[in-house]
Amino acid sequence: MLHEPTIAPGTDRPTRLTVDLSAIAHNFAILNAAASPARVMPILKANAYGHGLVAVGRRLEAIGAEILGVAYLEEGLALRQAGIRLPILVTGGLLDDQIPLFLQNHLQLCASSVDKVRAIEASAAATGLLARVHLKVDTGMGRIGVWWEHAAPLFDAAYAAEHLVVEGVFSHFATADEADPGYAALQVERFHHALRWWVDRGRLPPVRHLANSGGLLQVPASHLDLVRPGILGFGVYPSDDVPRSLALRPALRWTTRVSYFKVVRPGCRVGYGATWVSDRHERVVTLPVGYGDGYLRAMSGKAQVLIRGRRYPVIGRIAMDQVMVSVGADEAYNGDEAVLVGTGGAERIEVEDLARWAGTIPHEVLTAINTRVPRVHLGG
Repeated sequence: MLHEPTIAPGTDRPTRLTVDLSAIAHNFAILNAAASPARVMPILKANAYGHGLVAVGRRLEAIGAEILGVAYLEEGLALRQAGIRLPILVTGGLLDDQIPLFLQNHLQLCASSVDKVRAIEASAAATGLLARVHLKVDTGMGRIGVWWEHAAPLFDAAYAAEHLVVEGVFSHFATADEADPGYAALQVERFHHALRWWVDRGRLPPVRHLANSGGLLQVPASHLDLVRPGILGFGVYPSDDVPRSLALRPALRWTTRVSYFKVVRPGCRVGYGATWVSDRHERVVTLPVGYGDGYLRAMSGKAQVLIRGRRYPVIGRIAMDQVMVSVGADEAYNGDEAVLVGTGGAERIEVEDLARWAGTIPHEVLTAINTRVPRVHLGG
């Protein structure tokens, strides 16, 4: 089960995330307008992209979200145990022995094969509970779901089941956040090919959904009935290739405080591997954060932080629990705030900056932030 750490007064870590729930509410309104007339299903997997699953889920329910999406059963259970009553779709694959928990907690299931439909139907019949499912079609991701050209048997099985209601049919983009829209357009075409099952029978399809954050931004033909933005809901763009066309607000600020200060001499080596060497007398501060918190080691020698409103380089290798920063000849003292993500004075560091320094994507930066970093939620 997922647990969000709480802060004990007087003993809280200096390293923390401050999450602005009003920014998430603002972003939800912006995404609703951009997707209209399609509805928005915010995706809250991986602890709401590091922002705190339960707190974010509660805020979205309070402002009128109609449905939430997660990846795993345990995420859906955590939302239910927190009292959230909205429809919740678990988009990921499932094991047959998990199905009773889905049904008992009124979680919507991903039915990704004929065998899964049969297992869901058997469990629903045995428990006397109605299963609500979304049928998964693989249009080119190569992950879960039946291939688009062979989707008819899945649809046949689902509609023949007596204890199962088909709430939706969906697929997932592989490249919608990349500059070339060609493959995403092909996936849209393949999805419509699968949807002909309903057209051929003169029936209305269930809720159709395909667009993720990238699809919402740059594949309008994929909006259909429902869109599934994940990272956009937190004010972070999925890649450098997509247009920054929406007035989103980043919801997260990641800070720590200076825990040690020293002056190093010319020729002094700093950090594991002794990879950084000073060429002058300069001031170095230590911050109590590291890759054990999700401050990625791959950023070593590239990352920057903000102290007293100025930008300084992280030096040496990022360790599990500590990093060192050169402030040159400037002043910095124990207890000073150091901004890892967010605004300090006139300067700002974005999640996207950390992703570039680490050679990865913003999604990994956010979801890598460990739960030992306490979350402070504001605006809720």
